[in-house]
Parts: sequence; C-alpha cells; structure tokens
Amino acid sequence: MYNNRLLRILPACLTGAVLLSACSSMDMGNAGAKTVATGSAGGANAENANASLEHCDRSLGTIAIIEDTSAPWYGILTGQYKLGSTVPVLKLLVQQSNCFVVVERGRGMTAMMGERALQQSGELRNNSNFGKGKMVSADYGLNPSITFSNNNAGGAGASVAGLLGGLGGVVAGLAGNVNSKEASTLLNLVDNRSGVQIAAAEGSAKSMDFGALGQLFGSRAAGSMGGYSNTAEGKVIVAAFTDSYNSIVRAVKNYRQQTVAGGLGTGGQLSVQGDSDAAPASSKKKTKNRQPTQ
Repeated sequence: MYNNRLLRILPACLTGAVLLSACSSMDMGNAGAKTVATGSAGGANAENANASLEHCDRSLGTIAIIEDTSAPWYGILTGQYKLGSTVPVLKLLVQQSNCFVVVERGRGMTAMMGERALQQSGELRNNSNFGKGKMVSADYGLNPSITFSNNNAGGAGASVAGLLGGLGGVVAGLAGNVNSKEASTLLNLVDNRSGVQIAAAEGSAKSMDFGALGQLFGSRAAGSMGGYSNTAEGKVIVAAFTDSYNSIVRAVKNYRQQTVAGGLGTGGQLSVQGDSDAAPASSKKKTKNRQPTQ
C-alpha cells in the first residue's frame, strides 16, 4: 500500500522539481554565500574588505604562506570537511591588510619554475625576461594550522526546547536541528633569515546553525537569521583565521625585539651540567668578585 502511494505522488514531486528548476535564478555576489574574507585586493589597494580586518599604513616586508599538508588537521580539513587549502583565503586577508607583500611559494611555484625551464630550453621568446635574479625573497613565513573544529558543539538545542517547551514534541524535534559550529586556528609568523618566530596568535569563531527551526516560524523569520540558517564549516574556519590574522597584525604593530645576553644562538643562559662550553653561574660570579692577591 505504501509503495502504491509513493508511485502516485512521485510524478507530482518530479513535476514540481522541474518547475522550480525552470524558475531558478542566479544571484551573483550574494552576501549570504560570502565568507568574512570578502572583497578583493590589487597591490596596496583593497575593495570591499571586511571592516573588521586590521590594516597597516605601510608594508613590513614580504611574506610566504606555508601550509603543512602532511599535518593531521589538513587531512581532516580536506577529508572530513571536503574543504580546500587555506592559502588562498590567507593570501587575500594579508594583501587586503597591506601589512605584508605576498610572494608565491605554494603550488604556483611549479608554474613559475616551469616558465623558467621553458626559457632555458629556448622555447620562449628572447624578450620574455625570465632570467635569473628576478624572483623576490620571502622575508617572513606564515604557517597556518587548525587546532580544533567542531561541526556540532551542541548546547543550543536544549535551550531552544526549554524556551518553547509549551509547543511540545514538535519544538523538541526542531530544536535538535539547532547546533553550533566553531573553530580555533593558529598562525605563526617566522623570520626566514634567522628562523626566529616573530609572532604567534590564536583565533576562534562560532556560529549558530538553526537548521529546520525556521520552518516553525515561517520563511520570514528564517530570512531574518541571515547566513546563520545555512552556515558551513568553512565559513567558521575562515572567520577564525581572520581573527588569528588580526591578532598577528596587532602583535607586529606593537613588536619589540627579544634579546638574549651574548646574542641569539650563542649557547643561551640556561647551562646544562656536563656542557664543557658553559661555565656554572656560581663560578662566573666568584671570578667576577675575586680580589687580586697581595
């Protein structure tokens, strides 16, 4: 009986789907489809950048974004969440901020070196100008990582059910579609010449996914929720990286060089027993205070 009923309603459903597809329209530049890393950048100019993105009056040097594709977090990002590399988003944020000049050290390097190989083989025109000494060095390296990501942090469903408990099991079922998506990210800024870490910053973001809750109040209420009604994990991760990068920029704006007595990499101040090159602090003190004998 159930199968017969399904066969009767299936043609109507298919017809409705066809009609809906025929009435569909493309909304190019839709705000709900954007992440917080929106807009564009060209040189030192940025268009429609996120108003909360930190900005510098002058660039502090060149920077390459180095992503560890062998790290566990990258496997989760690309495998479980089906998301791509974080590099394009970070490149956009960095250039829009005008704090660093971005140089290519990722997959684009393959194409760059390919052009140079063509030049050396004699296949390119003589005035192609791909000779040696043209590439710009990267003063700094920016290393991203995702330290925690949760598709369903929970907690919201029970709260909604409690607030609207008078509506019974219907609300309880819809509340089960309410969950929070959150992510925590880290960015490390390293000086490429010395290998010294210049700055490090954590960022985080959290959004509420209301799921089917909008069905209870109608489409008008669902529309007022904006992008929260269909926020993807990727948007939360982008927001977390934006938060991380803002913290990096604030840190370098207030940067103060770390110093070590005797210079960096000369042995340090924490001596280890058995190290013949490090004299005990107590003997150094005695030698300093020793008076000449009469």
